[in-house]
Amino acid sequence: MTTSDKFSRREVLSKGLSLGLMAGGIMILGKPDFLIARERPSAIPDLVAVKNGTPDAMFKKAIELMGGMNLFVKKGQTVTVKPNIGFPRVPEVGATTNPLLVKAIVESCYTAGAKRVYVFDNVVTPTSGNARNCYRLSGIEQAAKAARGIVVPMDDFSYRKVTIPGGKTLKTAEVHNLILDSDVFINVPVLKHHSSTHLSIAMKNLMGVVKNRMEYHLTGLDQCIADFCLYRKPDLNIVDAYRVLMSNGPSGPSNPQYANVQMKKTLLMSKDIVAIDAAAAKIFGKEPDDIGYIKIAHTQKTGNMNLKELKIVTFVM
Repeated sequence: MTTSDKFSRREVLSKGLSLGLMAGGIMILGKPDFLIARERPSAIPDLVAVKNGTPDAMFKKAIELMGGMNLFVKKGQTVTVKPNIGFPRVPEVGATTNPLLVKAIVESCYTAGAKRVYVFDNVVTPTSGNARNCYRLSGIEQAAKAARGIVVPMDDFSYRKVTIPGGKTLKTAEVHNLILDSDVFINVPVLKHHSSTHLSIAMKNLMGVVKNRMEYHLTGLDQCIADFCLYRKPDLNIVDAYRVLMSNGPSGPSNPQYANVQMKKTLLMSKDIVAIDAAAAKIFGKEPDDIGYIKIAHTQKTGNMNLKELKIVTFVM
């Protein structure tokens, strides 16, 4: 093989990879002008999207494309992982974060050198029996513990009151101590339908770290969801769009046989909570500016919902 042949082959492989990633963007969002891969080996992407793998395999590829968990978790740090465990539902319903994904994230944090990795959620009906069912039926408790995650029970929850800087409606919030005291906060929502906000994704998932959630419903749900992000944005957001509950959310039916679930087999990862919600909305089939809290958070400059302006890398497994 001549030197020119080697060069030609390398050039073809490079172009083929780029085209494959671009095709992945088209497949993931269904639009050729949104998720477009850019070759930026020295820069952290604004958003990574992976499709057609298992939840744990897609996470491993996404964190690799993002630059590695070591960029977010340092040796000796404490990490809080916040999945959606809000309902007593099995994973097949699509109402809770996939347990395989949670397990892979906890393992990755420890591999990066984390001292402790906590996992918790504030369930919708905060009775001890219901909380135990949520943790158990979702599969998250078992998966997290298998990875040495510290699963925080409902009866061990404690909060501190904080002020929301610039909050238009939500002026204060009672925030879980783990969010205030941990070095790293990783937000791991599941993409699903929501009867009040249309979609439940990354920003909506943060309601599970506050105690005074009823205030959101009484004073303006979308504005309060966006306002809280003015106080605390996660260090990393990972959206589980493997199974997507398309209707009757956020809880879905207790029997998975009656759940309206679509297998999207997609995972999104971003530091930008607005961008990741915008991309997830596209996956669901909605426009980002049709979701109230996404539009408000973009206006409040929490993040960027204009996907065309972002550095996005996609990968199809």
